[in-house]
Amino acid sequence: MQAKRIIPCLDVDDGRVVKGIKFRGIQDAGDPVELARRYNDEGADELTFLDIGASYKSRATLLDVVRKVAAEVFIPLCVGGGVRGVNDMREVMNAGADKVSVCTSALARPELLAEMARAYGRQCVVLSIDAKRVGEGQNAEAPRWHAYSHGGRTDTGRDAVEWAVRAVELGAGEILLNSIDADGTGAGYDLELTRAVLDAVPVPVIASGGAGNLEQIAGVLLPPEKAENGLWGNADAALVASMLHYGKTTVGDIKKYAESKGICVRW
Repeated sequence: MQAKRIIPCLDVDDGRVVKGIKFRGIQDAGDPVELARRYNDEGADELTFLDIGASYKSRATLLDVVRKVAAEVFIPLCVGGGVRGVNDMREVMNAGADKVSVCTSALARPELLAEMARAYGRQCVVLSIDAKRVGEGQNAEAPRWHAYSHGGRTDTGRDAVEWAVRAVELGAGEILLNSIDADGTGAGYDLELTRAVLDAVPVPVIASGGAGNLEQIAGVLLPPEKAENGLWGNADAALVASMLHYGKTTVGDIKKYAESKGICVRW
């Protein structure tokens, strides 16, 4: 089994790490530089920095904060928010990012993914999908999800799984899959969504939204043959925010628990 990754996520707005529930009720969760330093020291495999206000407030990514965070970590750093073109990507990469994530701008202009891949290679291009269950799919046997833009505020009407497939064809090298329904609830990841996208694309998928305990984090990483209590997602990586920010666990504790369930992790 390929090693699974544990990735802390810093949702940043106005220079502070924030956290909400289902993309609403945003509350302060700490200083991004201090948290980045902590997670680097705890053994995180990567760090994701999302400037969540950049798209809907139409402002540039907070490059000064990115530089400060990059100076504190010695692990891959993915940065997203407000990237609308290759020039924006260049600025973010020059500020210290190893990968760049796009969401709203790619939905508006899908060819951006191809342009980014040509400029820096698909390994540097991450498509962030903010997905929400829609219509009869909420209760039907075959659920459906739409991709949302502008920080989960706008339903694009685009099928999230189909969008993932198209994005990979264009140049996305990784999918950051955010469940709006599960975000911040602590009720667990949307395993059906995770499996649906994993089955559809040949690139790594990072599951995000809903981590409330160690069993849920392990569950979204477990392959079907190791499933316990029906929990399995087989994601390549798990994004974790609230549990880490509020001291409910550490990266080390997550890895120890995952390893106890037969999941291969990096140390």
